[in-house]
Amino acid sequence: MTIKELPEAERPYEKLELYGEKNLTNAELLAIIIKTGTKEDTSVDIARKILKLNDTYDQTNLNFLRDLTIEDFVKIKGIGRVKAIQLKAICELAIRMNSPSNYKNTTIKEPNDVAKILMNQMQYEKKEIAKIILLDNKNNVLKIKDIAIGGNNFVNIGIKEILTEAVRINSPKIILVHNHPSGISTPSQKDVDITSKLESASKTIGIKLLDHIVIGRNEYTSIMSLKSRK
Repeated sequence: MTIKELPEAERPYEKLELYGEKNLTNAELLAIIIKTGTKEDTSVDIARKILKLNDTYDQTNLNFLRDLTIEDFVKIKGIGRVKAIQLKAICELAIRMNSPSNYKNTTIKEPNDVAKILMNQMQYEKKEIAKIILLDNKNNVLKIKDIAIGGNNFVNIGIKEILTEAVRINSPKIILVHNHPSGISTPSQKDVDITSKLESASKTIGIKLLDHIVIGRNEYTSIMSLKSRK
């Protein structure tokens, strides 16, 4: 059965218009982007094949789509390079929608405030990424800057680069943030060591390191909080 042969209320385009986007399944939403099917499969069938590429434990989680390449998409019959590019563009838009865009003048009072800003953006990254949050004297965010991108389990964080940026914009307080692609936010010994080194180096030039936050999958750890408990 083709999409046109379905009852109007069951066709993805018409269903969205009639009932709203929240009433569509993941496959139906993808089918709207795919638009057309093949002789063998409708656009919804093709969408279901894409969703079957999800090898995570949570089949409702769509974040696996961001990691699919154009080559992954075109392996599915009915997905050409143009459709694959369109799907990649949609995934990137979704990522950018989750990125912090209105963080300026946000006040950081506790580690959870950092998580609210950066959790969605960083928790699904496949590589370690380190960011520095630069603050004013009242803990208002002045800027968030990427300072390093590493591999699957290690990022080389440069203390000089961090402090140079803080001095450049006259930021008296900083917070270091990085993610663990494993999803486990427990700090490694290297994480603890870099925190101590950065804290010491910061003090020598009058800058205060407020915290080093490690982002995991729906969790985070404050290294400064761990240190204060010891």
